[in-house]
Amino acid sequence: MFFGFLVFVALAVAALVTLGALVASFLTAALPTWVAVVLTPLVLALAVTVGVRAARRSWRPVGELVGAAGSLADGDYAVRVPEAGPAAVRPVARSFNEMARRLETADEQRRRLLADLGHELRTPLTVIRGEIEAMIDGVHEPDPDHLEMLMGEVAVMERLLEDLRTMSLAEAGALTLEVEPTDLGELLRDVADSYRRVAGEAGVVMNVDLAPRVGEVSVDPVRIREVVVNLVVNALKAMPDGGGLSLRLRVDGGEAVIQVTDTGLGIDPAEADQVFERFRKGSTSSGSGLGLTISRDLVNAHGGQISIASTPGAGTVATVRLPL
Repeated sequence: MFFGFLVFVALAVAALVTLGALVASFLTAALPTWVAVVLTPLVLALAVTVGVRAARRSWRPVGELVGAAGSLADGDYAVRVPEAGPAAVRPVARSFNEMARRLETADEQRRRLLADLGHELRTPLTVIRGEIEAMIDGVHEPDPDHLEMLMGEVAVMERLLEDLRTMSLAEAGALTLEVEPTDLGELLRDVADSYRRVAGEAGVVMNVDLAPRVGEVSVDPVRIREVVVNLVVNALKAMPDGGGLSLRLRVDGGEAVIQVTDTGLGIDPAEADQVFERFRKGSTSSGSGLGLTISRDLVNAHGGQISIASTPGAGTVATVRLPL
């Protein structure tokens, strides 16, 4: 498109000059010699002037694009160009501005991610360093209890790094799924059995409600189990004083629908639109703040959708839709 535009400008200038030459030729043939001699240079000069001005006017937006591209290459992601000029240039300007906006957004997300990551890693590192210094100074012995606590902090860091890896692979479209026919009902029962003791200790009654004849669904069972576990853990944290937790499975059209419903604290309406953001933590969360982000990415990787509906003080419903 850009090359075609330059050809158009060159042809337009050439056409104007040619037209001026034709007019000058007509003047030479139709007017007295002395008049033609005087007017011909003026006509040619006028044609050249008009052509040059037209070329400059057409070239200005192209020059702005070139300059903005240089600024963008130097890291100025806030640069924009006017979406004006010839019809052939306006789409290029719009595309450039959209590209710049996306780069600016990506740069902001990168900076925020690095800042959040540094904050999340600082806590376990501080604990580990403090404990090691206490052991060196003889404050306490490197007994199994203290070493086990250090291993727990290392496990927190490992989980955070693994979550970041999963999230980056999913967002880049490079996450490998081990898809196989899976009984989602059995998967939900397995998750419920794994957390029934924890739920009982917290005063939470768990219930599994499975619709008949759902059949097997082609998913990565490990990844979908990770999604359900994230939702169950969040639900349990939202019910510090006990309550009810339901895991449901049904078919809706061409989709298998998993719902995790709790009777907990609910989500503040001001935070409802931000629950899937990286490192976004609710008031009851003690994790990394990546659980729902990863759950969304894993469900999206399966071609499905995940949504959260919540009423403050009345509980939350997390819905996962997977194509059959």
